[in-house]
Amino acid sequence: VPGSLAEALAIRGRAPVRPVAGGTDLMVQHRPHAPIPVRLDAPSLFLGRLAELTAVSRKRSILRIGATVTLRQLQELPACPPGLREVLRWFASPAVRNAATIGGNICNASPAGDLLPWLIARDATVVLEEAGGRREIPVADFITGPGQTVLRQAELLTAVCVRTDEEPEGFRFYRKVAPRRSNALSKLAVYAQAQRARDGTLAAVQIAVGAVAPTVVRCRDAEALLSGRNAVRLAAAVPDALSLYDRQIVPIDDQRSTSVYRKHTALALIRYILEDRLPDYLERT
Repeated sequence: VPGSLAEALAIRGRAPVRPVAGGTDLMVQHRPHAPIPVRLDAPSLFLGRLAELTAVSRKRSILRIGATVTLRQLQELPACPPGLREVLRWFASPAVRNAATIGGNICNASPAGDLLPWLIARDATVVLEEAGGRREIPVADFITGPGQTVLRQAELLTAVCVRTDEEPEGFRFYRKVAPRRSNALSKLAVYAQAQRARDGTLAAVQIAVGAVAPTVVRCRDAEALLSGRNAVRLAAAVPDALSLYDRQIVPIDDQRSTSVYRKHTALALIRYILEDRLPDYLERT
């Protein structure tokens, strides 16, 4: 158990270790049979008590969240953005939220990770540190596939940074599709947000869909196609936008759902956002 971040980075740089914070995903992955004790693939490096990783701060419009801040702590923060608070409301169970951390949910790199659509729609970044330096990259670039990230052996994910300067009247939509809204893994999840210009047109829109491809789907070409349109012109662009999403949504069959159901439902939710929810938002006085 390191006593500081500097000590943790030094240990991480010397030999392969398995970083552990809440362990809510890690323990399940490394305990295939319940009676058998957990056996990690490397010596554990416990990070849950490092003050540097539990800090939350705001500098101008950037909220910086330490990697081992638990989801319950995040949910109770006055500075927690409204969209994230809605996602956390349906995240697992209270017991899991008490232990699970924001950094762990990102590093687990599951396409069905509940926080990922919100983080990627918000262009959130992660801070990666090693004994010799640090770098900051978008969450969308950090995760490269199921369970795969660009984290180097000597690095630790130490913080998550996200802008919080969205409009007070901005549009937000979140839908988690699962056997139960909470305490269940997602069949798929959609997070969308939008901003309206003063002339009533769509200034920008961001839509991210989880569990329908190897990584979270965010189609920037579709977002560019939709931006700048009023409610009437938005309707004309919906078929082309859905076609762009259709190409990127390539789900799989697994124990939670089928690829056919996931694709149909994801496209139906996107259509609902574009044809019903966004026009209503743009036409509000």
